[in-house]
Amino acid sequence: MRNMLAIWREHGIDDAMRTAWERGVVLAGLSAGAMCWFEGGVSMSGGRPEVVPGIGLLPGSLSVHLDGEAERLPVYEEAVATGALPAGFAADDGAAVVYHGTRLAECVSSRGDARVVRVEPDGGGGTVASPQPVRLLGHAVAGVSGAPTHQPYGVSEMRALRAGRHRWD
Repeated sequence: MRNMLAIWREHGIDDAMRTAWERGVVLAGLSAGAMCWFEGGVSMSGGRPEVVPGIGLLPGSLSVHLDGEAERLPVYEEAVATGALPAGFAADDGAAVVYHGTRLAECVSSRGDARVVRVEPDGGGGTVASPQPVRLLGHAVAGVSGAPTHQPYGVSEMRALRAGRHRWD
């Protein structure tokens, strides 16, 4: 996220994205590309999880890879508890938050077990995490028997595809 936003800011892409969003263009993103729209998130661009400011189109914060990178959540919870980040959401791989303007419309997922939790300060130096309702997305594909079956796609498949395209051997 830190690296992506540095490049965007250097070339004015962040301003172009803001202008597009203000004109009603749908913006989306996966991982850092999802966190960037918020006031901030927890990035691992530098190796260890750390708070990074976002573009700020959406209120609050977002932390991704809740179930895939366990080291992010404690940093996110501490940042929300101390006010380093505003309250927000933590999402599993395959889960997303959908906004209409600056209002949360729903949480969705490509996997039946993917979660989104609302993380807020508890007033006593910690946080409280509230599970959010998540609507399962997907499409039917023909299974081995020829009958339709639900086939979700997730971050792990995207990472495998990306790794295959960037091998140097």
